[in-house]
Amino acid sequence: MIASLQIPRNTEIPTMNIAPIRILLVDDHGIMLEGLAAVLGRHEGFEVVGQASDGETAISMFQTLAPDVSIVDLRMSPMDGVELTELMRGENPNARVVLLTTYDTDEDVFRGLKAGAASYLLKDVDSSVLMDTIRTVHSGRRAIAPEIAAKLAEHVASDALTARQLEVLKCLALGKSNMEIAETLYISEGTVKAHVKAILQKLDARDRTQAITIAMKRGIVRVG
Repeated sequence: MIASLQIPRNTEIPTMNIAPIRILLVDDHGIMLEGLAAVLGRHEGFEVVGQASDGETAISMFQTLAPDVSIVDLRMSPMDGVELTELMRGENPNARVVLLTTYDTDEDVFRGLKAGAASYLLKDVDSSVLMDTIRTVHSGRRAIAPEIAAKLAEHVASDALTARQLEVLKCLALGKSNMEIAETLYISEGTVKAHVKAILQKLDARDRTQAITIAMKRGIVRVG
């Protein structure tokens, strides 16, 4: 027979108080800030300690509040999310940053993760995935979705392009001929042709049009 556990009267049973994850939100769209704060505020274990709509305010709040995790919009002006991530990591090498954006081009993914971000999520992400990602990042791990990892793998080829080849590729995207590119970059037309050939090989493109399409899809070049 197992004896029952007797708890003396007036004795308090200790409970574990787990501190919530303190979060700094950074986005230049007010409605996005409000939405994120509302979503996180509905769930225990999260506390939004600050909201900033620009990089300068964000870095000041980061220094003052020392959040556990910062959720940062990638496309902001004049300081974008990559630059802000670099500043945060410069202030604290252990800073945990999740980049949030509407864009999923692998060039943006690569820049963000290279700057030290621990994760990268699209703004239409399910709230449960967002919270799981925050918990994972808070624990000191990276949270990279399979589709993002695939884009990073694709980036290997484009990252192999030299600075000059990137310049030539941008000129191609603007519709310039070999002669026009040569005049723009102060190189010979033969050199331009050599660069174009190398670009096609590295991007695994059959012609200029496909190379430009691939480059724009991956975010290597932007027109407009």
